[in-house]
Amino acid sequence: MSALIVIDVQNDFCPGGALAVPEGDAVVAPINAMMSEFDSVILTQDWHPAGHSSFASEHPGKAQMATVEMRYGTQVLWPDHCIQGTHGAAFHPGLNLDPADLILRKGYRRSIDSYSAFFENDHATPTGLDGYLRTRGIGTLTLVGLAYDFCVFYSALDAARLGYAVTVVGGATRGIDLDGSVGAAGNAMQAAGVMLR
Repeated sequence: MSALIVIDVQNDFCPGGALAVPEGDAVVAPINAMMSEFDSVILTQDWHPAGHSSFASEHPGKAQMATVEMRYGTQVLWPDHCIQGTHGAAFHPGLNLDPADLILRKGYRRSIDSYSAFFENDHATPTGLDGYLRTRGIGTLTLVGLAYDFCVFYSALDAARLGYAVTVVGGATRGIDLDGSVGAAGNAMQAAGVMLR
């Protein structure tokens, strides 16, 4: 059984959004075209409460894209984005939601960010996705969406570590490229056994 995991194709990560990924909206058409090829389609949705600890606005004197040390490790400070119930948190209007078996929301705990679809940024608190996949007998995953070098990257690493066969489709994802993070993410995924195509 195979699943397409569509990571965070939301308005705030697309052009005009609060944390826009360059050409983020270019992933929508290829993702829609792929959906029929899989036994399951799962969408993730960044879903932050207002005042989330990963927002630069919660750290006086700190700039956006700076880093701070949290109890779970180093955290990039982001613009306020994907706040629960807002237009920015909604899926891109062109994304086909109908084939989705599951919509998994993440990042909703105020004190911890959640890049990965599998674990929060402490790498220990599960989102429940692993259990969902295993109970359905799904062992092969293809990851697409936003952003390549953060949420797609961490999801792919965790999926490989959990024993899934993982592919990331480059044409259906885009990256932020913070200080060379796109290249570093690609190298790390390949080293972890993730197939890049």
